[in-house]
Amino acid sequence: MSGSNFGLVGLGTMGRNLALNIESHGFRVAVWNLETEWVDQFLNAHQGAKFTGTKTFEELVAALDRPRRIMMMIPAGKPVDATIEKLKPLLQSGDVLIDGGNSWFEDTRRREAALRPTGIHFVGCGVSGGEEGARFGPSLMPGGSDEAWAMLRDVLEAIAARTEAGPCVTHVGPDGAGHFVKMVHNGIEYGDMQLIAESWDVLRRGLGMTAPETADVFDEWNRGPLESFLTELTAKVCRTIDPETRQPLVDVVLDKAGQKGTGKWTAQVALDLAVSIPTIAAAIDGRVLSSMKDERVAASKQLSGPKPAEPFRTPARAQVISDLRDALYAARIGAYAQGMALIRAGSNQYNWNINLSEIGRIWKGGCIIRARLLDPVRHAFAKQPQLANLLLDPALANGVQDAQDGWRRTVARAAEAGIPLLSHTAALGYFDSYRASRLPQSLTQAQRDAFGAHTYERIDRAGAVHSEW
Repeated sequence: MSGSNFGLVGLGTMGRNLALNIESHGFRVAVWNLETEWVDQFLNAHQGAKFTGTKTFEELVAALDRPRRIMMMIPAGKPVDATIEKLKPLLQSGDVLIDGGNSWFEDTRRREAALRPTGIHFVGCGVSGGEEGARFGPSLMPGGSDEAWAMLRDVLEAIAARTEAGPCVTHVGPDGAGHFVKMVHNGIEYGDMQLIAESWDVLRRGLGMTAPETADVFDEWNRGPLESFLTELTAKVCRTIDPETRQPLVDVVLDKAGQKGTGKWTAQVALDLAVSIPTIAAAIDGRVLSSMKDERVAASKQLSGPKPAEPFRTPARAQVISDLRDALYAARIGAYAQGMALIRAGSNQYNWNINLSEIGRIWKGGCIIRARLLDPVRHAFAKQPQLANLLLDPALANGVQDAQDGWRRTVARAAEAGIPLLSHTAALGYFDSYRASRLPQSLTQAQRDAFGAHTYERIDRAGAVHSEW
């Protein structure tokens, strides 16, 4: 009897569900877990399926047909390096080792380069879609060599989510390209979640809506241009009742947001590559501020502001909701524009040659940021592969132009009401800055030269100039 043709290391939530997904598509899967009892429990729960349980890495490697394909679904960082070191002596040239966790892309580049002389292929593969996506079809973002992609393509295309545009997987590019794109995906996710949360806050505090009433609004929005997994999920969350208090469950959730690091990485890399991503950065600030719960509660007793509902009493409720919908749509385009600009910058920096249209295509299904908006994003880069910014695509630009009046009214009302719209405001500032032919940094440059003789450039001739101010 032939051996297993795919190996999986780590039977946590994501690893377990990916193993089930792979096996259900006809592959024989060998599994390993640090806690060996998890292997026994997994096999007992899925008797009759094409799984082989292994308790040591020697057993895992021996159970696999060559070339071996092993995917690690373990915590990022030191556990990945430790696992590579244990597997490396057991593997042979031509085998493929895949890291499906949220690893720092520079770590992936380092690991791929270190394994390359041995002939062992290393692939950093972004996996998005959560538990359900892992089981029934995620969006997959594999990097690595062309040879590794050729050896993995049958499995990854089989298990990926599918849309009318095909399986939600593509060979992103060499070495760390896959994990870089997954990192930016998560940054866009941060931005979109913050924009939705801010919109919800306007409905709650500005219009005084109940949680179920806000669910109705998000349901309505999900039937139009704002259709997305996160819009749909928000309606579901706002409609869920807490079995203990019989109150909307969202109202008993503590307002302290967590983060696992990929959003912060996105902001750090953007600074390194000199790419502006204010909507995403503001979302990170929003989470940090939310974590300061005790400090905020104390500040709320000393620092007063306007009555949140006051600026929302004059316009009709329907107008406020319509403006808010336009604001969310335009700001979401801004978040995608910033994320795609960062992917392009990373691709240029590391010579990855990432196809941005393909990225839009594979995000259409399976992943957390899947949305109707990804169709025009995909088409924009298909028509103009070197498009500098999504805001320059005629279709998307027209959408923002049509929405900007409502966007501006929403930001103004919220500012007057004292309702913080960190990401909406940042997105509007990004739009207004990007479309400005002249910005006030002329004064900044003059100041720098005045206090530190840093020099500046003139508008009427080339070269650095220093003046006596």
